[in-house]
Amino acid sequence: MDDLDDMDRRLLSALRDCATDPRVAAAARTLSWVGEHGALWLAAGLAGAATDRPRRRAWLRGTALTAGAHLASMGVKRLVRRPRPGHVEPLVRTVGRHSFPSSHATSAAAAAVAYGALGARVVPPLAAAMCVSRLVVGVHYPSDVAAGAALGAATARLGAHWMTGGRDHG
Repeated sequence: MDDLDDMDRRLLSALRDCATDPRVAAAARTLSWVGEHGALWLAAGLAGAATDRPRRRAWLRGTALTAGAHLASMGVKRLVRRPRPGHVEPLVRTVGRHSFPSSHATSAAAAAVAYGALGARVVPPLAAAMCVSRLVVGVHYPSDVAAGAALGAATARLGAHWMTGGRDHG
């Protein structure tokens, strides 16, 4: 386990070093801010519901899945209670002091799966950028982000049948 912890720390340090470029740091900070509490993804889902009236119910259900995934990550975080990384200087303040799993990554991955199934092609790459940004700003270990992304994707995938009203969209 020590080898995995060491790799987690080294990967985080390497990605955090990317923030020496002010443009990278600014982009990572912005993603961190708009992703707080899943806000970007919830707003995107509501915008989809407002603009895609024929699939309004699917968009609203996808938004609910995204919110549910975010809430699940907060529950896991309270159980695991892993401290945030202490070996790098964070670029942003965090709401909580626990790191595992990344709630930003959870809601991003849930939105990527749910909204991606509805044809929102920009969401998956933006979600990936959100996940990487948590490492660049130095507030999560890579394993936190991976676990959060897995939780979010699994939550949305498990709810896909409900989201589409019983129609299978892959």
